[in-house]
Amino acid sequence: MSLVNNLPLVSVVTVNYNQSKVTCEFLESLVKITYRKIEIFVVDNDSPTDNPDIIKEKYPYITLLKTKVNLGFAGGNNFALPYCNGKYILFINNDTEVDPNFLEPMVDLLESDSNIGMVNPRVQYFYSPGIIQHAGYTPFNFITIRNFSIGFGKKDKGQFSNVSESGSIFGAAMLVPLKVIEDVGMMADIFFLYYEEHDWAAHIKKAGYTTYYQGKSLVYHKESVSTGKDSPFKIYYLTRGRILFARRNTTGFKKLIAFLYIYFITTPRISIGYMLKLRFDLVWAFWRAVWWNISHSNRAIFELPIYHKS
Repeated sequence: MSLVNNLPLVSVVTVNYNQSKVTCEFLESLVKITYRKIEIFVVDNDSPTDNPDIIKEKYPYITLLKTKVNLGFAGGNNFALPYCNGKYILFINNDTEVDPNFLEPMVDLLESDSNIGMVNPRVQYFYSPGIIQHAGYTPFNFITIRNFSIGFGKKDKGQFSNVSESGSIFGAAMLVPLKVIEDVGMMADIFFLYYEEHDWAAHIKKAGYTTYYQGKSLVYHKESVSTGKDSPFKIYYLTRGRILFARRNTTGFKKLIAFLYIYFITTPRISIGYMLKLRFDLVWAFWRAVWWNISHSNRAIFELPIYHKS
């Protein structure tokens, strides 16, 4: 029997939005990997100014799925799940490129311990070679609703090639067992963009699983290709997601302290900072995000969507 047949199937899911060229660059790196038992799904998130068919034309062996509306990061990834046949699902940004040997260490880690619910690779900045973006997370501070990416901005000299439990998960590339998704549920698409992977990791950990960092795997990230750096779009969803994460993952006294911090320290500090930079577009985006959380109080925002196989 072929050694490939003995490998667990990995379903690779990536979401495209107006970035077919970038997605093709990602796929070009993916076809060079040494792990051969994969299936690939590209979800086009209703790109308005892009022709995703060129992806299928160039890479005919992939499955191209098209949404009828933009479902956001979580919704776009969730859209592919009913079509996936893999034991493990790799959710990976289209604005990444991968090391040829990146997948085996993550699969081996999940195969070694059924209690691991998610695993991240080491991530370097694509446009700053050798500089770490992510090497695991510190635990969340449930007052500030922030955590820190270990190794961020440091030169990678091999010191981050370890394997360790991680405080959360980085959404640019995450490998998740299908059985965990069946057990816990899919990503909460109420976030649309940002913080959904942290929320998912929090729920997966509440279900008794662990989240891990595998430093022997390497991915390169072209950050903010789709959203832009400090754009109103990014600030709106980042702020909305941060507050929503606090609402969904804190209770009692912790929730009270978190919201006192957000509304009476973070909100004025950030607003004044943007005003001093004359970025009134960012002030407006920030306050729209705050208001969204104030005006949306229905119980549906606290639920994870249930996984259903097609």
